[in-house]
Amino acid sequence: MGVDFKGRVAIVTGAGGGLGREHALALAARGARVVVNDFGRAAGGAGPAADAVVDEIRRAGGEALADHGSVTDAAAMQAMAAAALAAWGRVDILVNNAGILRDKSFAKMDLADFRLVMDVHVMGAVHCTQAVWSAMRAQKYGRIVMTTSSSGLYGNFGQSNYGAAKMALVGLMQTLSIEGAKDGIRVNCLAPTAATRMTEGLLPAEVLARLSPGAVTPGLLHLVSEDAPTRAILCAGAGTFERAYVTLTPGLHIGTGADAAEQVAARFDAISDRSGEIVPLAGSEQGRNEIGQAMASDTGPA
Repeated sequence: MGVDFKGRVAIVTGAGGGLGREHALALAARGARVVVNDFGRAAGGAGPAADAVVDEIRRAGGEALADHGSVTDAAAMQAMAAAALAAWGRVDILVNNAGILRDKSFAKMDLADFRLVMDVHVMGAVHCTQAVWSAMRAQKYGRIVMTTSSSGLYGNFGQSNYGAAKMALVGLMQTLSIEGAKDGIRVNCLAPTAATRMTEGLLPAEVLARLSPGAVTPGLLHLVSEDAPTRAILCAGAGTFERAYVTLTPGLHIGTGADAAEQVAARFDAISDRSGEIVPLAGSEQGRNEIGQAMASDTGPA
């Protein structure tokens, strides 16, 4: 059986264009009722962007509602979730997709632009997730996706604000996936590579043609499906899909002697050796590894 969302209710933020629009249309085409959230106006200023996508979904026979609130407004996001619950009785899927760019090198970065990017991406996802969290816990089912980026996972010149925000969402996902597990809530990250309004003029035409937002959406559909994984960082672009991991090397017990700093420097390659690295199930595994090696060593506390 294919990926099907009949009976499911989804909220997609930043869904007035680009990736969010593709996500919303695809969810609706597979049976979901969709809240299309977007703070902006359609290209050319011809009305709210969310309304145009809702009209598109309805013309295709689907069900959708428009929401024009900003993800930076916690009360507006609570109202958005309440509207979905009032209309359809549940919220099964949240796609935290809304985002902005304010690119500059760190030396030239205005702190206001740093804060704004953090506010939209990180606090925006927090506001939306908190707005649906109780309902998902009560119904014992939820699928949440944070939109991260290779700029956060691996860095990108001129995007210190964006990269910091996108990596913060990975940390949010890691903890929420642990906290939501007992209530059937699965939380994942999607790192897309796609040509959108945010990337216009940055890439050659032949590359842009490959990087259609729709080429990312199949990955999103899996991450919010009934059979979704949890705690996955799925990378997607041009129809190619990869996974990223935050790993921990076995490391090396050096102790706390007077020459410990020199030993760290001298043995840094061994500390960095990825043979036997793991993907920790929780942050406590780092401490468990460290204490285990310390207890097993012959050196006691300095």
